[in-house]
Amino acid sequence: MPIEIPRFLTQSQADLVRETESHRMEDLDEDALLELHTRVRRARSKYVKLYRQTGAQRVGLKGARGHARPGNAANAAKAEVFELALARVSARLGVVARAAAKDLKAERLAAVAAARGSTGPGSAGTAAGQSDGASTASTKRRATKTTGGIKRDASSRSQGAGRQARKDSR
Repeated sequence: MPIEIPRFLTQSQADLVRETESHRMEDLDEDALLELHTRVRRARSKYVKLYRQTGAQRVGLKGARGHARPGNAANAAKAEVFELALARVSARLGVVARAAAKDLKAERLAAVAAARGSTGPGSAGTAAGQSDGASTASTKRRATKTTGGIKRDASSRSQGAGRQARKDSR
């Protein structure tokens, strides 16, 4: 479904908004979507900035915000158009990024499962799957003992933070 392009946009601005149509973004990969997102965000930021700056200047001339607003409607409208376009690109980018993350996770899990001596889920040598009673070495980390230095340092930092908080609250 094509997006309605307002008449007050220039040709290049209208082309940028058209690029955010869902059927045009379907074939884009994550990098191309990031590049489009950057271009749309820059355009949106430009018109938000112009809207704020022009509005501030006009308030000084007109003496009231209500009287200054009508003369700045074009910048506000352009900012709104690009804000909606940015939302479309962000939503599509989120979908593509989640799919890429899911594929990458599956790829990493497959690599770990294929690794020799793997003890992760789905590996062939799990303890539950062994019926011959042979025991396997545990890969669980053992607790490390400390001489108290780590705890003492943490306590000292905590006391210092407490002293600083009391000073700050005065």
